[in-house]
Amino acid sequence: MDENKEIQAEDIAQNENIGNNETTSTENLTETPSLEDQLAEEKDRYIRLYAEFENYKKRTSKEKMDFYKYANQDLMVSMLAILDDFERAIKELSKSGNEEDLKGIELIYQKFKNKLIEKGLNTIEVKTGDSFDVDKHEAITQIPAPSEELKTKIVDVIETGYMLHDKVIRFTKVVVGA
Repeated sequence: MDENKEIQAEDIAQNENIGNNETTSTENLTETPSLEDQLAEEKDRYIRLYAEFENYKKRTSKEKMDFYKYANQDLMVSMLAILDDFERAIKELSKSGNEEDLKGIELIYQKFKNKLIEKGLNTIEVKTGDSFDVDKHEAITQIPAPSEELKTKIVDVIETGYMLHDKVIRFTKVVVGA
């Protein structure tokens, strides 16, 4: 009888193990989707982090290029006063009529201006009758328009404007017709 009891006890233990294995495998089945969800979530986080890092690299690269492109902006702005002085000197020398002095000053002026142009300086071209553009012009004053077609247009240019590459570093100072 003891043997029967032992066999029965073993059978019961085996049945319990089978039952435990079934619950364990059922638990694994319920855990599997959550592991897949976690994997998908981590993959999504990785992709987003990678995209964010790529955007960061592009942004810092662009900022670095802009820094190099406009690094000499302060120097260019300070040179504009010298360029203006050259233009005034040429204007005055052309009035007095001394051709030798005028040629020398014009030669130095052209060399100086060409060097600035090589470094990215561009003149903002403005003529009488052009439309006023807030992005490139600064209105010093308004005067009554000499003719009907010059109303809200540029009547006179007081000071030349300049751009460094594609950025305005000095607006053209103009008089606008009212």
